[in-house]
Amino acid sequence: MGQRIVIAGASMGGLRAAERLRAAGFAGEIVAVGDEPHLPYNRPPLSKEALASEVTHEALAFRLRPAVADVTWRLGVPVVSADLAARAVRLADGTELAYDGLVVATGMRPRRLPVPGPAAGRHVVRTLEDARALRAELGPGVRVLVIGAGFIGCEVAATARTLGASVTVVAPEDAPMRRPLGAELGAALRRRHEARGVAFLLGRTVRAFLGSGRVTGAELSDGTSLDADVVVEAVGSAANTGWLEGNGLDLSDGVLCDEALRVEARPGVVAVGDVARFPNPRYDGVPRRVEHWSIPTDTAKHAAVTLLADLGLGDPPAGPFAPLPTFWSDQYDLRLQSFGAPVLGEDDIRVLEGDLDGEVVVGYHRDGELVGVVLVGMASAAARYRTALTRASVTV
Repeated sequence: MGQRIVIAGASMGGLRAAERLRAAGFAGEIVAVGDEPHLPYNRPPLSKEALASEVTHEALAFRLRPAVADVTWRLGVPVVSADLAARAVRLADGTELAYDGLVVATGMRPRRLPVPGPAAGRHVVRTLEDARALRAELGPGVRVLVIGAGFIGCEVAATARTLGASVTVVAPEDAPMRRPLGAELGAALRRRHEARGVAFLLGRTVRAFLGSGRVTGAELSDGTSLDADVVVEAVGSAANTGWLEGNGLDLSDGVLCDEALRVEARPGVVAVGDVARFPNPRYDGVPRRVEHWSIPTDTAKHAAVTLLADLGLGDPPAGPFAPLPTFWSDQYDLRLQSFGAPVLGEDDIRVLEGDLDGEVVVGYHRDGELVGVVLVGMASAAARYRTALTRASVTV
């Protein structure tokens, strides 16, 4: 009987893993299991251009390459538990799937605020259904309260404002996107949002949501009461790892992996995407999760080779896994791009080109070495900085 690989998670990471397994020569059975009813689709537009228009799966779906035409997709039935010793997973409908190899690709889920108040009218943005539900409530004059000033919160604020809504952003930080970008660039981006009519109430949290059957506003930590027709909770994400409990794994922040993306050095089990916590020798040996768009593809390429080597179907990866994280954010007509790991250089941030209130390149340094850049506009400079960071030394 041929070998079977189960991919737990049918989003971008799961799709890229299936593609790489086939590209590396795996001819056995691949079963991809996902909790949504849809084939894999692109998530970043959900808070940007897709939210600003009709949100459809057809517009967001990834093209399925011929190499994965024979993959079995078990959709709308999530994995609920795993027995790694027995090499089996159990699905929500009671089905048990034995496997020879397992790819953990279950990704993240949005956090919700643990505060009292009605649930109706409160939204998150992670899935196609989330975006559809929010889009149906946006329009001119609608009062939108965004809780959280990270990238998702600011993207939703920009999109809602573009649609004519009245938007207020509440967050505990002193500047939007404070942690990934730093105080000065965050403050500059706040000024751009305010010029478009977005109001910010920073240094505050939500104490309670107001209303009876549906949310009508929020009470803040300083006693302020805000009226709202729609609330968007953009307060971060948590890893979908509950189904792996009971296997003796470190699940404190995603799934701990070794340098080959093997789950805690267990042969036959790898992790991909933003659920994987792995060391990147480009920077140091500290395992970290990376929630960037490039990571599902980068991790899938490496993890597929590791998994097939564990199954006796190839050689292990040649060289260390040292990806260069990249991300972008569209807010109004503004494009932010990042290469590297700005968060590791937050104690030494410098303007490298341009001006904070115009187009700018900001560099993030650790021990004097450039470890990340963020470009606001400056599209012509992107390739140069990406190349410079790619060529930076890798610690082995």
